[in-house]
Amino acid sequence: MTDWETFLWPYNETVQELKVKFRSLRQGFLTRGEHSPIEFVVGRVKTVDSIKEKMQRRIISPEVIETDMQDIAGIRIMCQFVDDIYKVVDLIHERSDMEVVEERDYIHAAKPSGYRSYHMVIKYTVFLPEGEKTLIAEIQIRTLAMNFWATVEHTLSYKYQGKYPEDVSKRLKSTAEAAYKLDEEMSVIRKEVQDAQKVFNQSKGKEQ
Repeated sequence: MTDWETFLWPYNETVQELKVKFRSLRQGFLTRGEHSPIEFVVGRVKTVDSIKEKMQRRIISPEVIETDMQDIAGIRIMCQFVDDIYKVVDLIHERSDMEVVEERDYIHAAKPSGYRSYHMVIKYTVFLPEGEKTLIAEIQIRTLAMNFWATVEHTLSYKYQGKYPEDVSKRLKSTAEAAYKLDEEMSVIRKEVQDAQKVFNQSKGKEQ
């Protein structure tokens, strides 16, 4: 692989388009005065260095990189409640502009580290000057609490190269359970939280 800029351009376009679509979906719920299962959306394209490292670690040849590396284009959708995650999953399945090819539920079956998230791999078509191109992208859906934990764990993994000292590993698992407990407690008072948010948003509108 030599011309990385040309190779990655469709992936950048995919990320930008998906962010717009999911943010528009969120706005659609809010415009109707409904609770949006999507709190916010971010996205990124893997850096060249990260792609090269994964190619070497997973023994992926350049010829199959587009099919064997599923997370070159990545979208992350954050939700307020665990139930919202599965609502977003259903919404994605219902769409005709993307095709789900794989999904992994790490919420009900957390990874040994304590990591929780819902992963979906989709096929998405972008329109380039030379015609259509269908790419693979990964969507991660998680609550705000899950995202906070995953961000911290990701940072620590760089320091320890994934090989945590026993005390750090135990604390990570403990905090992962605490984060999930927080999500469960928030789900119990979901209606009260949503009612409070409606009152708050209405008061903001009057002030403006």
